[in-house]
Amino acid sequence: MAGGDSLDVDAMLARFRERADAVRRRPLPPVAGPERERFVRQAQLDFQDFAMIGDATWEFSDGVLTLRIDLRG
Repeated sequence: MAGGDSLDVDAMLARFRERADAVRRRPLPPVAGPERERFVRQAQLDFQDFAMIGDATWEFSDGVLTLRIDLRG
């Protein structure tokens, strides 16, 4: 990273795990019907995305950060 900035990848991944947990604990708003279905679907996608990145392993080489996500289960 330029200018002496550093990236704490482990902390970044921890934040994604925290976001996944927050989505899981997020209460349903007082909506019904299609709005509720959209909210639930978006929460599922948010959890999936945050959890996948939070579970990634990483490598930083030659200025390239590579996240590896095992989708085998």
